[in-house]
Amino acid sequence: MTVSMTGFAAAKGQGAGHSWAWDIRSVNGKGLDLRLRVPDWIDGLELALRGEISRSLQRGNVSLSLKVARDGLAEGAEGVRVNIPALAAVLAALKQVEDAAMEAGVTLGQPTGADVLAVRGVLDTTSADFDVTPLRAAILADLPGLLKDFHAMRAAEGAALHGVIAAQLDRIARLTDDAALEATARRDAAATTLRDALAKVLANAEGVDETRLAQELALIAVKNDVAEELDRLTAHIDAARSLLAEPGQVGRKFDFLMQEFMREANTLCSKSQSLALTRIGLDLKTVIDQMREQVQNVE
Repeated sequence: MTVSMTGFAAAKGQGAGHSWAWDIRSVNGKGLDLRLRVPDWIDGLELALRGEISRSLQRGNVSLSLKVARDGLAEGAEGVRVNIPALAAVLAALKQVEDAAMEAGVTLGQPTGADVLAVRGVLDTTSADFDVTPLRAAILADLPGLLKDFHAMRAAEGAALHGVIAAQLDRIARLTDDAALEATARRDAAATTLRDALAKVLANAEGVDETRLAQELALIAVKNDVAEELDRLTAHIDAARSLLAEPGQVGRKFDFLMQEFMREANTLCSKSQSLALTRIGLDLKTVIDQMREQVQNVE
């Protein structure tokens, strides 16, 4: 089954006095690149998530986002509380400053609540208030469901990708057959041309080594023969179809195979020696390049 590296899933969960929402998405990549945005006040969560995702995926640029809130608090208020002793100390210090200013006849502007909260130590994170172990365990227990939906979408995308690549392989196979027919017709004409050229040279030249000349003409004929390129294209088509039917991660093998496809198509064009065969070679290169773009999404 072909699996795509493109996917998305979102889910919500609740447990340990908290609720959370997260999403995961991915696009193609040469390897596995994980980018996680999770609350840093839940100790050990990012490391655990990274490990689970790494065991589940092989390739792709993967981004995961997680937002956690304590039940009963508005989103964004999670992880914050007022440190009452620190607040009392700050207020006492403010009173001392105001009293000293009044005695000196100096008028001060009144501080706002935001000014007070901005003082270091007045606000604390809730991670210091409770044990995050149950919350971390609850979140990790919810991860398999998210990954299941994520894999389902990647599989669905892969099924569509499978159909596109299969159709492109059929197109390449038809073009290869057309090239074989054209090469056969061209070979007969090329042989006649070479014989005529040889006869003219022998008729108008004295002391020519006929054996040497025949060898040179035969070498030219071999250089213009595209049979090997067509045979290799046929073999690559069979290999690609086998990869489509193979379970597991086949994207890297496909990447290499596409290079071989393009190499043979380039050689075919360079040896074509006919307009019709050149056109077929260019069509081959176009379809191969289109398939290469699709193959880059295969895991």
